[in-house]
Amino acid sequence: MDLDQLLILLKKKGYKTTPQRKTILTVLLEQKDNLLTAQGINLECIKHKKNTNITTIYRNLELLNEFDLVHKVISDDGTAHYKLKCIENHHHHLICKGCGKMEVIDYCPIKILENLSESKSFTLTDHKLELYGYCKQCN
Repeated sequence: MDLDQLLILLKKKGYKTTPQRKTILTVLLEQKDNLLTAQGINLECIKHKKNTNITTIYRNLELLNEFDLVHKVISDDGTAHYKLKCIENHHHHLICKGCGKMEVIDYCPIKILENLSESKSFTLTDHKLELYGYCKQCN
């Protein structure tokens, strides 16, 4: 998904294209392989010479999360980290606890548990799997 597609999607849902929203989305697109905190996004906005209020960043991140356009990952210390969802198909992630790099697992290891849900008369509707550790550079 590119910037124009994201902006069109938000516009269809009734949200305006503000300069701040455009900058936040640009940062998320540029950092698509990394998890970013709101503070990290703010620093990237400053690098773009776009001063964006931290409250505006939080509001936009929650909006993007509501529309399922970002992955929201809560770290061990309770800090929310965000990454734009760029891949359309179902997938999971390996997340580095050192640098925050997120790597896609392009198959679903949970498929094996579908039999379990059937045997327990439970209808599985969704799941989320995040594996934490350290990447080669941080190890």
